[in-house]
Amino acid sequence: MTITTPAHGGVDLAGATAHAAGLLAALGIPCDSESTAGTPRRMAKALAELTAGVHLDPTRHLKVTFPPEAAQPGLIAAIDVPFVALCEHHVLPFPGRATVAYLPAPGARIVGLSKLARLAQEYAARPQVQERLGRQVVEALVSSLDVQGAACLIRSQHACMTLRGARAHDAAMVTSHLAGALDADPARRAEVLALMPSPS
Repeated sequence: MTITTPAHGGVDLAGATAHAAGLLAALGIPCDSESTAGTPRRMAKALAELTAGVHLDPTRHLKVTFPPEAAQPGLIAAIDVPFVALCEHHVLPFPGRATVAYLPAPGARIVGLSKLARLAQEYAARPQVQERLGRQVVEALVSSLDVQGAACLIRSQHACMTLRGARAHDAAMVTSHLAGALDADPARRAEVLALMPSPS
């Protein structure tokens, strides 16, 4: 899913472009050729798109619900949801995949599966750390829906670790956030952990 840059909400593209040009100049990177003259603006637009989630409320996707198909529903999950987030420490991307799951309370209303994907992707579209991303998704599910439990499992590759610093090529970071029955019930916990996203 592409998250477009909002037309409002505090995005100063001209100011960001000027700062991008200054940053590149300070790093000794010239932007004076036909090919690179537009680089500062493209850089600013790319960062605005990748952080567009700061202007959005992802929980709005959980406001439209449907009646359950069964009185005692089972686990509902969106698996291998792709996302791209920016590490807030280095402003480098960490693309990955998430599994977003919840166990509705008996008789509780449910949301469309696509909303689970949008929830994760919009929380990802902001300066992030992976641990917070998973927690935000779970907290949104618990606070917005009538659930017995919720979970967010994430596998990603952080450019700040694979392309610089440790240069741990192909290393992945895996996190799990579980709440309610999906954490406390051993059988439910095993069921949801088995849905850990696959390597990209």
